[in-house]
Order: sequence, then C-alpha cells, then structure tokens
Amino acid sequence: MSQISFDVMNARVTFKNVPIHTIAKFAFKDIAAACEEFKKIPGVEECVIIQTATRVEIFTVSNVETDDSPDARRAEGKTLVLNQIKDTWVSLSSLEQIDIDHFDQTLEVYKGDDVYLHLLRLASGLDSLVIGWQSVFDDITKAFADAKNSGASGSILNKLFDSVIRLAERMRDTTGIGKDVISLGDIAIKLVDEKAGLDSKKKILVIGTGEPAAMLAKTLGKKGVPFDVTSRSLDRATGFSTLLGGTPVDFSDVLAGFDKYDIIFVATTADYFLITYDRIRLVMEEKKKGTLILDLSEPRTVDEGITALPGIKLLFRDQIAEIYEESVKTRVGIVPAVEKIIEKELPVLSARMKRLDA
Repeated sequence: MSQISFDVMNARVTFKNVPIHTIAKFAFKDIAAACEEFKKIPGVEECVIIQTATRVEIFTVSNVETDDSPDARRAEGKTLVLNQIKDTWVSLSSLEQIDIDHFDQTLEVYKGDDVYLHLLRLASGLDSLVIGWQSVFDDITKAFADAKNSGASGSILNKLFDSVIRLAERMRDTTGIGKDVISLGDIAIKLVDEKAGLDSKKKILVIGTGEPAAMLAKTLGKKGVPFDVTSRSLDRATGFSTLLGGTPVDFSDVLAGFDKYDIIFVATTADYFLITYDRIRLVMEEKKKGTLILDLSEPRTVDEGITALPGIKLLFRDQIAEIYEESVKTRVGIVPAVEKIIEKELPVLSARMKRLDA
C-alpha cells in the first residue's frame, strides 16, 4: 500500500560560491510570483524564498511516494523535481547562457536534516557575511512572513521556520552572538564621518564589488546616503547595484570625473595600483575642494604618491583594522557556544519534522 511522504529541499546560491556582483542574475523580480511558479511543479506543495544582496535560497516541500516501489524509482522522482526547480529558476531569472552552463556547479542543494542544520546556522548568524548580523535574521523572518501571508508556505515550512526563528532568537539572546555587531563598512564609514562628515550632500564613490564593498553599501544604505559604484566592468557594477543600491558608473568615466567626488572608498581585489598620480593628476590638480580617499583593499590599490596633489587626504585599512579584527575575534569566540546549542537542538527539530511526516 502506497503512502505519501514529504521531502524538504533547499537550493541556494550565496556569496560563498559566487561573486556578490553576480548574485543579482540569480534573483527574482517578483518573489511571490516566483513562489507560485515553483509550486506549479508537479509534487511541489510549498515554497519559501530568501533573497538578499548576498544570497538567493529556495526552500520547497515536495510529496514523494514511499510505497513498495524500488528506491531507484523514488530517487528518479526526486531528481525530476530538482531538474524542474532548476529549469523554473532559469526561466524566472536573468541568467545568461554562460551562467546556465555552470548552473549545476554553482547551485548547492540540500535535503532533510542538512536543510534544518543550514537554516539554524543561518538564522543564528553563523553563515552570514558578518558573523551574528541581525539583518540576516530579519531577512529570514520577513521572507517567511511574506510566504505565509501569500499562502506559498504550508504546514511543513510553517513548522520549520517557526521552530528555527524561535530557536535562533533564543541562541542570539543567550550567547550574545548578535550583540554590538559591527562590520568593516560600519567602522570605515564611522572613520570617514569623523574625518570629513558624511551626508547626502557629499558626492560619494565606492570602487569595488566584493565583500568589503558590500559591507560599505549596506551601511550607506542604512544611513540613506546615496553613492556611485564602479568596477573594472560596468556589468559588475550594475549587478552589484541591483541588490545593494548605488548608481553604477563606468570606470573610465570615474577616472575622467574623479574631481567631482568628495569621498571615495576603494575596496578591490586588484593586484596593482588602480589609482595613481599619473591617472588622476590632470583632473585633480585644479580641484578646489578636498577629497578623502579610504583604501580598504588588500593589498593596497591606491598609490601614496597621489597625496602630492592638492587637497587629497588618503587613509588606509590599517587605520581601522585593529577595531574590526577585535570585533571579529569577539564574534568568532562565541561561535562554539552557538554550535553546541545547534548540535543539541538539531535532533529535536528533526524528530519534530518527522512527526509531521507521520
């Protein structure tokens, strides 16, 4: 006699396996509509999508037969659902052929207990760009609330997300993992604010589209301060700005109009000097107002020689590194305590989900 059981699946693309500036290609313009499309896949009953500047994650519940049929047939059914999820994802995103060709290598797929473990780690702040970041917990809570309100999630995902959110709140409170979290962007912008004053009247530029640039963009966004963003390719800057804000600008235009910026953050992975005396001399030597440049790159990508130009003040990552590294060290020291709670709670959560299956 056949029975119907459920499979919880998580398919995701995150900053850990793709560059931040490409995540926008995997994103959905309308998350509620995307959930409904995934639910049209035969067998898929529920869907929750978590979409942020650093990740796009799909959680689905699909029904599978658990009768006397061979394991191979059941496995084939699961593979079919996964392939249809991939096809639907591609059809709803702005992935280009080159991205689609590498989609299988890019996509992470987990099921069952591995999904529960990941969600606990994510909600508690262990798998976020900055350990303990509150915004990740808030993103999960909002994504679940939206899915619940629209009817995209059902009894299985409702139970899972309710349980995880409650556990994560407790872990955050008891361990202090989310207390006084500061990112590299927070510290950098605080320093610049002290040195030059940071407000919406200032013309601000972020050079780079990696993790440090993402932290800067998040902090600028929180403060409501507009900024331009550039990279070695306009495509990167555009992808970055789609989810993190900012106005994308071509790098050659930036160099030609370097004098219009009051504050410039440089956060790239280039292995050469991106900003040199010779590259900006002509446009900067007539500038009347000062320019503050903070180079957060490792190694440095701004040549100290530019300080020979009038009005330029140059700061380096070293000037905030100690504060940032101390913050990271404090956070990392709390991680084992959170992991210990997760290790204890995972079997309980798994048993709770299995009871729903029964």
